[in-house]
Amino acid sequence: MKQAAKVMTLADIARMAGVSESTASRALRDNPVINAQTRQKVQQIAADHQFKVNATARSLRTQKSHTIAVIILFDAKTQQAISDPFLLDILGVIADELTAKGYDMLLSTSKTTDKDWRSYYFDSKRADGLIVIGQGEHDARVDQLAAAGVPFVVWGAATGSEQFPIIGSDNRQGAQLAVAHLIKQGCKRVAFLGDIRHTEIEMRYLGYQDALRAAGIKPEPALQLNTDFTAQAGYLQTQQALFDQLDSLDGIFAASDAIAMGAMKALLEHGIKVPQQVAIVGFDDIAMSAYCTPSLTTVEQDTHAGGQLLVAQLLNRIDGGQAASQLLPVKLVERQSSLRANK
Repeated sequence: MKQAAKVMTLADIARMAGVSESTASRALRDNPVINAQTRQKVQQIAADHQFKVNATARSLRTQKSHTIAVIILFDAKTQQAISDPFLLDILGVIADELTAKGYDMLLSTSKTTDKDWRSYYFDSKRADGLIVIGQGEHDARVDQLAAAGVPFVVWGAATGSEQFPIIGSDNRQGAQLAVAHLIKQGCKRVAFLGDIRHTEIEMRYLGYQDALRAAGIKPEPALQLNTDFTAQAGYLQTQQALFDQLDSLDGIFAASDAIAMGAMKALLEHGIKVPQQVAIVGFDDIAMSAYCTPSLTTVEQDTHAGGQLLVAQLLNRIDGGQAASQLLPVKLVERQSSLRANK
């Protein structure tokens, strides 16, 4: 009778590579703590012997789930959904990065998640770490995670008072670039559409004010209109709050591309020419912003770098290292919705 082939174990792979089991395990997860040459050697030996990590056995041995929970932090009243193009962009990067590192992704929203995140995710062994997308209206559950000392990172905007790592775009600089561009195009009276109760949007509003003041224009509180993150909200807010001011309004800075597109639809339906009468700039640079009519000038966020950093910082924290906040650069992408022939 033909003898069955020996089932390779992690210990076998480690022995053949001349490393410890823990090093082999990290190398197979492509952990950057292990140098590239060792990672490549271990991974090649594993591939040559068709070795696959037994996820169940690994979890029992390490008491880890090898799952990362990603929570989208929505407010109770928002109409924003996971289908939001910006969220889909960054979630796609996070999912790819986690898969490459040997982790599964558990996706949830704050609307359906238990109030006690530590108990729900960590004490129950559902997840080894959390990535929180957004800060909402200063959700207390994020502060509770920080107090508990569990591994997590946040996509958002740092104010300097947080006790947890935040990866995010330079929201204030991006808004300053957007509004300075509108002023350069000849705009004198620019509205701001966005909900400043959210930290990221608050920073964009500060950048909006910075640009106005730098040009000698006094910010008007009446032109700051709290607007949800959706195209519908941008459409309705423009109709209900801005139409009466169209004689003097000549610019709109929207805190997201979705809001900007809704506002632009309302203006065009009303016979207002964009950008000749009202110029518009958004924020995010979602894919459809280049293909709407007119195409949308916007501030580009580097979701690829952001997603990679969120995963790298969290896994480093899980492995006992430190996770640090990081501010990502942004850039203005000029398109038809703001460019005027006669500046």
